[in-house]
Amino acid sequence: MDIQEIYKIYLSHPTVTTDSRNCPEGSIFIALKGASFDGNKFAKAALDKGCSYAIVDEKEYVDTTDERFILVDDALVTYKELAREHRRQFSIPVIGITGTNGKTTSKELISTVLAEKYRVHHTEANYNNDVGVPRTLLGIGSDDEIAVIEMGASHPGDIEKLVTYVEPTCGLITNVGRAHLQGFGSFEGVKRTKGELYDFLKAHDALLFLNESNADLTEMAAQREFDRIITYGQDDTADVQGKVINCAPFLKFEWQSSSLNKQQPANTIYEVQTHLIGSYNLDNMLAAITIGLHFGVTPQQINHALENYIPHNNRSQLTETAHNKLIVDAYNANPSSMAAAIENFRLMEVEHKMAILGDMRELGAASAEEHQKVVELLKTAGLTNVWLVGEEFQKTNTDFRKFKNVDEVKAEIALHRPEDHYILIKGSNGIRLFELPNLL
Repeated sequence: MDIQEIYKIYLSHPTVTTDSRNCPEGSIFIALKGASFDGNKFAKAALDKGCSYAIVDEKEYVDTTDERFILVDDALVTYKELAREHRRQFSIPVIGITGTNGKTTSKELISTVLAEKYRVHHTEANYNNDVGVPRTLLGIGSDDEIAVIEMGASHPGDIEKLVTYVEPTCGLITNVGRAHLQGFGSFEGVKRTKGELYDFLKAHDALLFLNESNADLTEMAAQREFDRIITYGQDDTADVQGKVINCAPFLKFEWQSSSLNKQQPANTIYEVQTHLIGSYNLDNMLAAITIGLHFGVTPQQINHALENYIPHNNRSQLTETAHNKLIVDAYNANPSSMAAAIENFRLMEVEHKMAILGDMRELGAASAEEHQKVVELLKTAGLTNVWLVGEEFQKTNTDFRKFKNVDEVKAEIALHRPEDHYILIKGSNGIRLFELPNLL
């Protein structure tokens, strides 16, 4: 059965599930595999629970007397091809986003801005991998006018594979940094993999939104000799220009555009007060402004969207408890995002600062060096009240307090909870620092 035939079945049963515990009546179950599970084993159960069809890739689990089983060579590939077939039914703009840091925040800001004028379909949460991207594409509906698709990567070739299914009509890389080095091998490996989005855009004469102030991205774009580029950044030559006014503690910035903003007099300057922590979020804001202007959203609509955007999911949040004010960025961490968070914390015009930082995962052979660099950055930033959490920080040369794990931190908080502090909480998700805010 080829993908067109499977897609015809999908049109009659337009709900797909990959979880045999969640089988809506009339849905299609796709038997995916993971490191510790094999969906093929649950195909029969999925049919019994209400699925109309089960797509499997292991013959031994097929009941040859039951036409509801569809045997394919690779269920994951079929899932992605089904998603691509669905995506190809729509001629709407599809914005592809990748990058080391800021992907999810940029995706949310861009979607929020575009929603002022359009019906927008976008990646939920951070479903940006081999399984999440097809799920997002299959969610595009007949009423949607534009799609914003986030793509993540941890190994060479990841973005190249994803873009062949997303088929973006335009896109951007937020930045490139030293993350997932264990998988990429080097920073150059990061750039090559993220650059696979640029390769697709160039090959299809698609539009690139480029942060002109980022030297790595500018170099990567120049290597590919793009014909269609719209720029943003802090340089005077960018199509959309911006600069930070202050972070006290929320980001306030100003922006202008003489080339894209046709609705106002040239060089009109706008001020935006956000609910986001972090001067590093200026780039994410400018990306959203640039894309909004390109698609005809007015400056007033853009500013309204950005001023009313409230972050969530432990990303650039300020949480006020009965005891402290918490800057929670505990979803993920890598050397570049950690450096940005520390620098922003240094710039914040607040008193009684404290930092609780957790290990950065997946850095491979560079881990010891990168964790020591964080320690030095903390010293340079003038931070003295610092708690370091995790095995990698345990190895660093520093007088800062160290904890083996989050449970030791919890025990210390129970005995001596900090009071009346601004506390930066950041680390890789696996360190579980997200368990701390309720205790602080």
